[in-house]
Amino acid sequence: MKDTMRICGLKLTHDGAIAVVEDGKLLFCIEQEKRDNNPRYHAIWNLDAIETALAEHGLQTDDIDEFVIDGWDGEVTSKFQALSGPTPIVLEGAPYTERRNGDLLASVDGTGLLIGGKSYRYRSYPHVSGHVAAAYCTSPFAQLGQPALCLVWDGGMVPRLYHVGRDDVRLIDQLFPIIGQMYAAAGHHFGPYAKAAGAEWDLGVAGKLMAYIALGSVDEDIIDIFRHLYLERFAGDTELARNYRQNLHLPSTSLAAIRDFFHACVPDLQAKPPEDVLASFHTFLERLLVREMEKALRQHCIPGPRNLCISGGCGLNIKWNSALRTSGLFDATWIPPFPNDSGSAIGTACCAIAANEGFMPLEWSVYSGPAMKTGTRVPGWSASPCSLAELAHILAENRPVVFLAGRAELGPRALGARSILAAATSPSMKALLNDVKHREYFRPVAPICLEDRAPAVFLPGTPDPYMLFDHQTRDEWRDKIPAVVHLDGSARLQTIARSSEHPVAQLLIEYEKLTGLPLLCNTSANHLGRGFFPDAASACEWGRVEHVWCNGLLFTKTCRDEISASVDEPVSFGLA
Repeated sequence: MKDTMRICGLKLTHDGAIAVVEDGKLLFCIEQEKRDNNPRYHAIWNLDAIETALAEHGLQTDDIDEFVIDGWDGEVTSKFQALSGPTPIVLEGAPYTERRNGDLLASVDGTGLLIGGKSYRYRSYPHVSGHVAAAYCTSPFAQLGQPALCLVWDGGMVPRLYHVGRDDVRLIDQLFPIIGQMYAAAGHHFGPYAKAAGAEWDLGVAGKLMAYIALGSVDEDIIDIFRHLYLERFAGDTELARNYRQNLHLPSTSLAAIRDFFHACVPDLQAKPPEDVLASFHTFLERLLVREMEKALRQHCIPGPRNLCISGGCGLNIKWNSALRTSGLFDATWIPPFPNDSGSAIGTACCAIAANEGFMPLEWSVYSGPAMKTGTRVPGWSASPCSLAELAHILAENRPVVFLAGRAELGPRALGARSILAAATSPSMKALLNDVKHREYFRPVAPICLEDRAPAVFLPGTPDPYMLFDHQTRDEWRDKIPAVVHLDGSARLQTIARSSEHPVAQLLIEYEKLTGLPLLCNTSANHLGRGFFPDAASACEWGRVEHVWCNGLLFTKTCRDEISASVDEPVSFGLA
């Protein structure tokens, strides 16, 4: 008799990923952008990738008891076109949100998932269902057996509030009629990321806007303009707004309405600085989110503790997350490190468990991504053993280091397994790191800090292991760690417990012993527009810093070139 149950969750569209859950434990999640220096948001175009990922973990396709596919665009069903080897196939999947009957776990059951020449049956759950399941099942609330509210605000949907318990999930409310893509669209109409009409959407622009708005100031007159147009076009009792809401489920309607909204703003805003326009739009949406959440909680009787999970692409907005957490509306707030579609493969696997057993807690680790590939040595680089204590000395000399340790982190943010680390004590270090990564001068560099020291350095400085809330740098520390202080005094903090066995925690401890400082700069280790480096060879070939540490081995560039890796030399920077 078989004593294990293995479920393979698949996200085939952008942010493609393969996750395997065995008896309620996440074995791995392989995001395609983190393989072979693939482009960001890489999809699964060929199903051979599934067989490869399973084989790397000692599994075959026949070892999987159930394949589950995340749903996508469509009201009733969705369609996926892919290859299996050279063979083109079409698969039917679940829609973007639950059907009109409101059953979040109503699946589309299909056949023809062709992997390695063999056809498999599969189930597919709505895209929103995966967001709900990923957020709740990874939460401390699930571990405690407590119910929770779950806010899902993704690119193509309005903010949806659910109530989740072990044996029940239901939609509480749709907070307001704006899809998540609205935030990125603002950046496509104003500021340095503005695009010509009809140009392709930039999936990464929302994160860049969070950095850019620190250059601006909130203007209440601009907010009034946005508020007036929001009521006129989306939420008010006008014919235009009513027609919009009636057809909001159609992507062509919602995207056209976004375009027309911003075109209508232009006459009143063209004389305003774009950084003020975008800072004000950010604040308009933040206030709207908190206000409508408060209204929903007043209107609906919600039993149990006020726990909140946040998911969907908007869950990466650290300022909105902080506004909800500090609103006083909730007892506790949880956001997984993969609130966007990078967690959809995990979420759809959790849906399959929930359909059979209820919303069970998932046993998981954030360091469940691809293992480090063993690469060949790169000419022009030497290699030697290097302890973490020795590495701390190199960092203390203001030399940035590519730090690669164990398996990659899940989600879009580098959390110490695929990072570039550096001392935060020089005001030039942020400029250097942005320069070597070809990033704009206003982009922040995050601090990674020992958890017990964080409250003394940051406000609030509460535990934030996945870099998902906003913190202010305390005044007395700003001159000590200028490289991680953003233009508005904030910091995109990551905390890590002193008791963690991860090498990055041990490195911070060694660095603290040496310097008295509990933190380092942390930014992602990757090619521009690509996922994390899959091996040390990729980092060496990139070659824009002179040291690469990988699982106890230090690679050092033996021939210097035009790229400097020291803050002692001049740095050029500007808009990329």
